[in-house]
Amino acid sequence: MSGPGKRHFVCALDDILDCGGVAALVDDEQVALVRVGEEVFALENCDPFSGANVMARGLAGDLQGQLVVASPVYKQHFNLRSGCCLEDESVSLRTWPCGVLDGRVWVEALPQAATGTRGRKRLVVIGNGMAAMRTIEELLTEAPDAYDITIFGAEPRGNYNRIMLSPLLAGETEREQLVLHPLHWYSERGIRLHVGDPVVSIDRRQKRVISAAGVAASYDRLLLATGSDPVRLKVTGHDLPGVFYFRNLDDVDGMQERAADARQAVVIGGGLLGLEAASGLRKLGLDVTVVHIRDRVMDKQLDDEAAGYLRASMEARGIAFRLAARTAAFAGAGRVQQVQLDDGTTLAADMVVVAAGITPRTGLARACGLHCDRGILVDDTLQTFDPAIYAVGECVQHRGATYGLVAPLWEQARVCAAHLAERGVARYRGSSPSSQLKVSGIDVYSAGEHGRNEGADSIRYADRAAGIYKRLWLKDNRLQAAVLFGDTRNAGWYADLIENQRDVSALRDTLLLGEAQVSGSAG
Repeated sequence: MSGPGKRHFVCALDDILDCGGVAALVDDEQVALVRVGEEVFALENCDPFSGANVMARGLAGDLQGQLVVASPVYKQHFNLRSGCCLEDESVSLRTWPCGVLDGRVWVEALPQAATGTRGRKRLVVIGNGMAAMRTIEELLTEAPDAYDITIFGAEPRGNYNRIMLSPLLAGETEREQLVLHPLHWYSERGIRLHVGDPVVSIDRRQKRVISAAGVAASYDRLLLATGSDPVRLKVTGHDLPGVFYFRNLDDVDGMQERAADARQAVVIGGGLLGLEAASGLRKLGLDVTVVHIRDRVMDKQLDDEAAGYLRASMEARGIAFRLAARTAAFAGAGRVQQVQLDDGTTLAADMVVVAAGITPRTGLARACGLHCDRGILVDDTLQTFDPAIYAVGECVQHRGATYGLVAPLWEQARVCAAHLAERGVARYRGSSPSSQLKVSGIDVYSAGEHGRNEGADSIRYADRAAGIYKRLWLKDNRLQAAVLFGDTRNAGWYADLIENQRDVSALRDTLLLGEAQVSGSAG
């Protein structure tokens, strides 16, 4: 793989006016150095629309949340980090790694383009989470010698199992058990890993990425697996100490440290993650109240009756609920001490966990001109609108849908890896949603979308004394959705029936009893 280029010290930082620029010659190429505050950016000095070397004379500033420089000729705006033109995403300026050291501005010469080791192509992966690494595992199985692989991860560690964050919070598992890919796993496979160093810009024209630390890596194929961000409540006090978001290991560490001195916790959000957080905090000995904007818990996955069973089961464990309630503010002197609801109610809180949903992380893709809606738009091969760039995981939007659960991500990884290996015949057609609550002693499973099956018949079984509830939705003798509480032994079978849309007319009378009963009857 090509290594970093030579650094050239060009001028003093004070030689460049704030929001202005100067031109420099780096390896016989004109480079515009543009300053915004204490940051300096290096871009191609030639304006692609006029052909004149004038970009160093452009004015710099913030436009629509992006740092840009405006061409002094035709006034187009170019993103200072990526070089992309805001008015025409097909046009971009080349960018160079640069920085300031001891008051002097340096620019790193671009390395010569090179192919990978022994003719391998270069694959750069942005993201080191579960979706990214599942794709890499599949790729190494399909074509182990196809690529030299470089991975950039924002967290200072190897890949770990985020699904197990809830049991970790509850003290039901050890931190070491979450590790999926320790650092030696990467080195043993010749993968270059940059931990704690997120990519900050993508130059599609030069097929190059630049990290926060100034590391430049060229690619033949780029895989985006940037994940998602938690929904952050835009209320007063949202940034008070003691307000947590539940997304990674650092969040769990902070929550456990705070819980050691806390008595009362409030969880905002009654979905899967919120209920798992509430259960974990209760096991740590805290009094917990869940505040949820809807009138039932897990409203996206459960019907009213199943949600009632679940709420009653968690209330029996000492967890309180405020449903159909909206958070108005967080308050406290120096740290969070209260949660204020919009009806005037005040809840005491030594700590708050916000689990109110996720949004795909698309900022990097948007900045380089990739087409995005709610997520990064991909086709059935997980390819973006740039044929050299693929995307998987929580950051993508496929056929109008985004996904935050593991099963769809595994399907995406398998298809994407096949196409990166150039053995692509598989297509990703989308996934039927399924979810399972990870709370010890409470079995809850949901598959399909019961709320979107108008005209479907449903069959149910309920035994409140035993704590068992089952409901299945059928249309045209095919299973469309299933909700299970208390007995989830047949969850996989129901999921398979939903996925394959098998005719179940001959099984209808015994369908609620499960696969073993149906097989026994058939025998």
